[in-house]
Amino acid sequence: MRDLVEHLPATAPGATGVAIALRQRDRELVLVGGTTGRHAGRPVTGHTRFELGSLTKTFTGLLLAEMADRGEVDPTDPVQLHLPPGAAPGLGPEVTLVRLATHTSGLPRLPPGLRRAALPHWRTNPYRDFDGDDFAAALRRTRPGPPGRYRYSNFGGALLGHTLAHVGGRPYEELLAERVLRPLNLRDTDFATSDQVTGHLRGRARPPWEIPGMPAAGGLRSSASDMLRYLTAHLSPPTPPLGRPCAEAIRSHAPAGGHEVCLVWNLRRRLGRDLLFHSGGTRGCTAFAAFSPSTATAFVALANAGPTVGHSFVQRAYEAAWTLVERAAEARPVEGSAATT
Repeated sequence: MRDLVEHLPATAPGATGVAIALRQRDRELVLVGGTTGRHAGRPVTGHTRFELGSLTKTFTGLLLAEMADRGEVDPTDPVQLHLPPGAAPGLGPEVTLVRLATHTSGLPRLPPGLRRAALPHWRTNPYRDFDGDDFAAALRRTRPGPPGRYRYSNFGGALLGHTLAHVGGRPYEELLAERVLRPLNLRDTDFATSDQVTGHLRGRARPPWEIPGMPAAGGLRSSASDMLRYLTAHLSPPTPPLGRPCAEAIRSHAPAGGHEVCLVWNLRRRLGRDLLFHSGGTRGCTAFAAFSPSTATAFVALANAGPTVGHSFVQRAYEAAWTLVERAAEARPVEGSAATT
């Protein structure tokens, strides 16, 4: 497996540290290199924490499945059913929880007002000054477009977490920790900005990523070891409380042009094989994760350099994940797939 990923560090210009983890059935490999950042830092390990960016949304999708399994929500529920009166007057009944999780709600990519707040910190922390009150004000102003068509939306991912938090009666960060992170024993995974890599963009150090008004869209930090544990839970769903939710999170829910969408996870199929995947990027880190239930493989790649034009880290990681799937299938074909409609 090592030869699949030896080229990846070179595809993340400016990174001082990279962590990669792979699984092929019962074999695991964690590869690390470099340091955690500023002033040489510490050596990167399998437990070094990187900013996940939009990979956070997959955790939000699993939280939706967990709360649905408890009977607290139905994925087809209109969002307005679970928000206070007047919180989102422009959202009709067609804006449902599952449409938020599949980017088919008609919501724009960003909430109204965010770009104005982002401008002073565009190259460092564009979400920093957009807080919970700003999110609530944006939600009151929002008038979504027609639902049904795939349109990637950070706003939608944030709203899904916001709504689930309201149902759960506590902040999103606390609810996710209680329902997902602790049951899966993800000890390196949380929203704290301390004890993480120093991110870089075009070779310059960046401050820790902050996204106070939209944590469910991109606020998590995690390690290669934790992310591999997280993906493995989807390959072999654990016993309650997350067995059925993990299985539901990887079920296809909507078409999206050349791929399908599960609960946030993207799904592609080739010659009877499957790959569920998602990427994430902040101003200082890039993250990619993928897994294949049909071949019992999983792949995680993390770098402390933010994505830029010409940055091929995610594309090369995606290609490596498919190669891992193909090798596993050739070595020992496995019938069926957990990622079915």
